[in-house]
Amino acid sequence: YKEDIALFAEMGFKTYRMSIAWTRIFPNGDEETPNEKGLEFYENVFKECRKYGIEPLVTITHFDFPIHLIKEYGGWRNRKVIDFYKRLCTVIFTRYKGLVKYWLTFNEINILLHAPFMGAGIVFEEGENKNQVLYTAAHNELVASAWATKIGHEIDSENKIGCMLAAGKFYPLTSKPEDVWTALEKDRENYFFIDVQARGYYPAYAKKFFERENINIGITDEDEQILRENPVDFVSFSYYTTRCISAEADRLGEGNLLKTMRNPYIEVTDWGWGLDPLGFRTTINEIYDRYQKPLFVVENGLGAVDVPDADGYVEDDYRIEYLRDHIKAMKEAVELDGVELLGYTTWGPIDLVSAGTGEMKKRYGFIYVDRDNDGNGTLKRSKKKSFDWYKKVIASNGEDLD
Repeated sequence: YKEDIALFAEMGFKTYRMSIAWTRIFPNGDEETPNEKGLEFYENVFKECRKYGIEPLVTITHFDFPIHLIKEYGGWRNRKVIDFYKRLCTVIFTRYKGLVKYWLTFNEINILLHAPFMGAGIVFEEGENKNQVLYTAAHNELVASAWATKIGHEIDSENKIGCMLAAGKFYPLTSKPEDVWTALEKDRENYFFIDVQARGYYPAYAKKFFERENINIGITDEDEQILRENPVDFVSFSYYTTRCISAEADRLGEGNLLKTMRNPYIEVTDWGWGLDPLGFRTTINEIYDRYQKPLFVVENGLGAVDVPDADGYVEDDYRIEYLRDHIKAMKEAVELDGVELLGYTTWGPIDLVSAGTGEMKKRYGFIYVDRDNDGNGTLKRSKKKSFDWYKKVIASNGEDLD
């Protein structure tokens, strides 16, 4: 990791978003005593970042979960997991006090509705009411997130604790009122989590949904209090694309974990994701209007097939164009619309396996990694054209985008 962090520093990174693997700290998840080697590993990583003046932005749980907690407890459907998460938070907040200030409780928390195993360690049993299980797990994560905020503030008053949403506005496919209503419902499905984390209580539409669907999430008086008293300090989110929906939802097709219909007004990537920088500005404004809290864009980037030359160099003008257009839109949200933005981190600085498709060939980085879908390759790092371009962008704080 030292060589990689040195490359980030060469680009001029002011912050580096990374994640802690729960299993490195508590291999099974329910131990009383943490794994010292795991704690030491992350301490060294954070110190390496600090050496270059890079502020770590740390996601506590990023689509990872000890398999033991799935087999033994059924994943996040079980309230006992809240206490295991609280123990994890207490340990890492204590150990990394002074090294880490910015924290995210759960990566893309709304994804648990679309990828339950990845988002919450959920394996459905035959005949189960899936909505009951999903929203019980969601409630347990939301309560755990509020506890993390409370614990983080108590251990270090300098800590800033944020939530994290897979964002991207839903457009109605037409101006037909039913399509407009469906788009509103799909947006609410995603905002539901952040409504609770940012405001501290369940919105009326969610309570009515639970009532209609006969869902009992098991909320206690203590849950309500912990949620109410510990809203997040800021709202972070990923943005790759907007989505399109109609009342005829069975026509959904393209997209990633969040399915979408084809928007005829925008171009798409090789993976069917719409290229919509103005939608980025719209999404930023909508989130800010909704919560009135500082925002942090923590994922934005283009997944593409990169073809390197013999030296590993990739002329990725398409990635530069995508990022240029989106950074311009983000600047407009700040300078013209008055949005309070803490920062911006791309996904991702270095090539890695795509969470959505499990592919290495769907690359996002400024740094090429010699590895293919079958695991072949030397892992050698090489700078793409976008490396030097982004270095210039950082140095100018986004003013020089040419």
